[in-house]
Amino acid sequence: MSNGPDESPRVRRSGVDFLQLARAWLQGGWRAARSVEPEFWKNLQHELLTGRQWFDRVVVLACAVATGLLVVGFTLLAEAAFDLYRQLSQWGDLGRYLALLWTPLLTVAVLWWTRRYVPGAAGSGIPQVMVALDDSLHPQQRHFLVSLKLSFHKIALVSAGLLGGLSIGREGPAVQVGAGMMAHARRWLSPQSTIDAHDLMVAGAAAGIAAAFNTPLGGVVFALEKLSGRRGISHSSLVIAAIVLSGLISVAAFGKDTYFGELRVQEMSWALFVPGLVVALIAGLAGGLFARLIVVSTRGLPDRFSRWRRTYPYRFAAACGFGVALIAWATGGATAGAGYAPTRALLEGQAELPGVYTVLKFCTTWLSTWTGVPAGVFAPALAIGAGIGNDVALLFGLGKEAAIPLIALGMAGFLSAATGGPITAFIIVMEMVSGHAMVLSLMACSLLSSGVSRLVSKPLYQELAASLVVPPAPPAPTDVRPDR
Repeated sequence: MSNGPDESPRVRRSGVDFLQLARAWLQGGWRAARSVEPEFWKNLQHELLTGRQWFDRVVVLACAVATGLLVVGFTLLAEAAFDLYRQLSQWGDLGRYLALLWTPLLTVAVLWWTRRYVPGAAGSGIPQVMVALDDSLHPQQRHFLVSLKLSFHKIALVSAGLLGGLSIGREGPAVQVGAGMMAHARRWLSPQSTIDAHDLMVAGAAAGIAAAFNTPLGGVVFALEKLSGRRGISHSSLVIAAIVLSGLISVAAFGKDTYFGELRVQEMSWALFVPGLVVALIAGLAGGLFARLIVVSTRGLPDRFSRWRRTYPYRFAAACGFGVALIAWATGGATAGAGYAPTRALLEGQAELPGVYTVLKFCTTWLSTWTGVPAGVFAPALAIGAGIGNDVALLFGLGKEAAIPLIALGMAGFLSAATGGPITAFIIVMEMVSGHAMVLSLMACSLLSSGVSRLVSKPLYQELAASLVVPPAPPAPTDVRPDR
């Protein structure tokens, strides 16, 4: 017999019971979730209700995009300036001799403008940022070292130096340029914002490295290794996001190619262990000597050249510029500029350089820095390191293909030894040459070269920052009450 009349109410009661059970389970699960992490929901509600904080973050990220665009423009302007120099020097014999006059004259002009209008722009820019990160510094003193106005001057002056054929780089100055751009963002933040100038300058400086080398990871590591040692970064996630975003702007502008184009550095074999060890030791000693020369030349000694530099800075700069031009004339222009083209040719196994290229590039970079003009040493250091790796390969009778890993090791080793940043050096070189197969080799070479350089000199940027002269802070205002 069928039980049809009784089935419908029974089904409805079962459905109601199931819905009540599901509702109870959901309510219990929600209460359980709230009871397990009550602070999470409270913080989420607080974040959603504080719209001004989100606006501040948008401002920081927008300035990071602007920093990336500014460094991209810096790159294009610097490359165009050096291209003009090469065109000038290739006007036959007249152009080669004209460069002997052009380089010292432009060097003096750049130095005069720097000393007259933006003395805080002299040198690399990394020591200036390191000093500006001191929380005890007065705002006017910080503005002397890092500002938006100074950033634009730095771009123009470094480009002018490359137009003159000086052996300088733009990557170190990009640190000061980025820090000035991001520090300017502080005026657009709310008064209640906890994002301070320290965090903004760290983000901007590292973003400058990331965009200049097209290496976002290298920018993050540079911030952690070289700039955040004074105190912790209170907004690390926002800082890292700003660095990566600036790096992505560079990637969008120049494509996904590495700094030296489409390269694939092969894996380091055990047959190259001894030559690689020799590269690390020579790069460490040469990098330590380079850092010591830069520090001593900047500080000055009681010798004839230092007295001449202090008494007649423009004559001294002209003499150094003439020396740089003379070496470039003797090498067919191989030592002029940052050294990008010779380094890429070495990595591609197509370089035809003079046998003394490495020594002469070392000398021209030292002389260019000694003039006192705005000048970075990152790119020239990579060129010198590449020359060391190539020279060791020739010493051991290796072919061009086998020399490429040694060239990459030389770049990482000399950059690490000269700047005192082994982690930053090997990460930057790894990203620049697509040397992921050489991660351990690059790391070992950077650490060994950095250790050897410490026997010769202290870290370059820390020493330059310690000797940097900053104008005294203005006197604090005093309350003067009229006599009654």
